[in-house]
Amino acid sequence: MHRIGFGYDVHQLVENRKLILGGISIPFSKGTLGHSDGDALIHAICDALLGALALGDIGFHFPDTNTEFKDIDSKILLRKTVELIKGKGWEIANIDTTVCLEKPKLKDYISLMQNTLAGVMGISPDQISVKATTTETLGFVGTGEGVAVYAVALLQKPTAD
Repeated sequence: MHRIGFGYDVHQLVENRKLILGGISIPFSKGTLGHSDGDALIHAICDALLGALALGDIGFHFPDTNTEFKDIDSKILLRKTVELIKGKGWEIANIDTTVCLEKPKLKDYISLMQNTLAGVMGISPDQISVKATTTETLGFVGTGEGVAVYAVALLQKPTAD
């Protein structure tokens, strides 16, 4: 048995914040604005995982009105989301993501993101795809105002050995 979930997240890029994507800090003049650390990649993955089991979204489980989550490392939110998924008797088959960001270029960071995310989720790096693209200078991403991330997660019931 399989379940598929889709996630999407956007964050504004602003000065005096770190750019954190996929659980790593990327050197850049701007960072993501958010209640947590603003890791739009992890937030989209959480939404995809939660959506696969119709468990609501990241805002339901980790509301931005709760001070407990103020400036929290999004890897903690991802770990808690994976624990919830596993607690319902499911495991991650694979995750596919696309990060839309005009600058900086992410190609040198993708492998580190995959390894970091895989470590947090307890899966193999080859079970998670992180791709990066621009929007050819169109829209809020293209003008450098923000980042957008799309994620799809495939969950499966563990096989009996």
